[in-house]
Amino acid sequence: MSATEAAIAGLGMTEMGKIYGRSCEDFATEAVRLATADAGLHLSDLDGLLINPGLAGGIDLRLAKRLGLRELTLLSVVQAYGSSAAAMVGYASMAVRHGLARTVACVFADAPLKPGRGSAAAYSGRRSPTGFDGLGVAAGFRDVNTSYAVAARRHMQTYGTTSEQLGAIAVAQRAWAAMNPLAQMRTPITLADHQQSRWIAEPLHLLDCCLVSNGAAAVVVTSAERAADAPQPAVHLLGFAQSHPGYPESAESTLGLVSGAAAAGPAALRMAGVGVSDIDIAEIYDCYTFTVLLTLEDYGFCEKGEGGPFVGGGALAPGGSLAVNTGGGQLSSYYMWGMTPLSEAVIQARGAAGERQAPRNDLIMVSGNGGVLDHHSTLVLSPFGRQ
Repeated sequence: MSATEAAIAGLGMTEMGKIYGRSCEDFATEAVRLATADAGLHLSDLDGLLINPGLAGGIDLRLAKRLGLRELTLLSVVQAYGSSAAAMVGYASMAVRHGLARTVACVFADAPLKPGRGSAAAYSGRRSPTGFDGLGVAAGFRDVNTSYAVAARRHMQTYGTTSEQLGAIAVAQRAWAAMNPLAQMRTPITLADHQQSRWIAEPLHLLDCCLVSNGAAAVVVTSAERAADAPQPAVHLLGFAQSHPGYPESAESTLGLVSGAAAAGPAALRMAGVGVSDIDIAEIYDCYTFTVLLTLEDYGFCEKGEGGPFVGGGALAPGGSLAVNTGGGQLSSYYMWGMTPLSEAVIQARGAAGERQAPRNDLIMVSGNGGVLDHHSTLVLSPFGRQ
C-alpha cells in the first residue's frame, strides 16, 4: 500500500431536512467535526479544508476560523454546484498524493428552507431577465425546472423515452429509501402515484423532482496508509475525472441528448483501470429522474437512447440488475448536492448500509452534476486499494 494513495477515512452528516434555526456555518461546523471524529482524528490533524457552499451561501473561508484550524496548507471554496463534492474529493486526493496536504476535510452545507415558505421558494429567482440569462428566459428557460423539462422532452422526442419510464426511477429510489433511516421520504410509491403527481414543468411531475433540505455533510480524505488506522473501513479513491461541456442552451447544444458524464465517466474508469461492466453500485446525481437516465446512458450502462427501456424494466429497483441510488438519492433521501451520492457510496463501501446493503460493493461509481448539465464529475471508489 502506497502512502500517497488517497482514501476517505471519515464521513459526517448533520440532521437534514426541514431543520430550522441553524445557519449554514452551524451545519458545516458540525459536519466537519463529525467527519473528523469518524476518522478517529482531531480537528488539529486537519491541514486542508475545501468548502462547497449551497445557493444560500453562508459559508466561506472563515469556516476555518470557526473550526479553530491553524497552519492549513490547503484552503479553498469550490463552486461547481452539484459536481463540487466529487471534485473536492478529487482535489483533496491530488493534494495528498503530491504532499500538498496530509488530511483534508471536504464539506457542503446549505440552509435554503425557511419557516413558512414552500420549498419551491428556496431556488426561485436565480436567473436574471437580462444579459445571456435573459435570452434563455425569453426562450422559455425560466428556471432550473423548465430547463430540465426541455432537456427531458428532447430526449423523449428523439428516442421515444416516456414519462412512465422516468417514473420507474422514482418508484425504484423510493423503494431504496424505505430501507434508509436517514431518508426524508420513506413511504413507498407506485407508478400511478408518480403519474398522478402534479406537473412542475411538463414532462416533469412533482415526483420527478428532488427534495430540498437544510443540513451539511463532510468527508475526510487522507493517505490510504493513515486511513487504514481509522476506526471505519477506508474507502479508496481509484478514479476521478471532470467534464464541463459549456453552455448547454446554445443553438448547437446537445442538451438532453448527452452530458459531461459521457467524457468524465469513461475517464474516471480508465484511471481506475476498470470498465463500466465491473461496477457494482452506481450512486448517480438525481436532481431529476431524467438526470439519472441520461447519466446511465452516458456512463455506458446502456446504449444511447436505450435508457428508457433499461430503467423502465425494473433494473434499478432493489434486487434489480444494477444497484443505483441505494439510499433513495436526492429524490427521496436528502438533498445535499453532490454529497448525497457520495455519502451513500461511502456507507455502501464500508458495508454499513444495513438492509439496503448491495450484495457486492467492490467498485462504486459516483456522479456529480452541476447547473443544467453544465458540469460533471465522477469518482470510482472501492473498499480495496489498487491491486
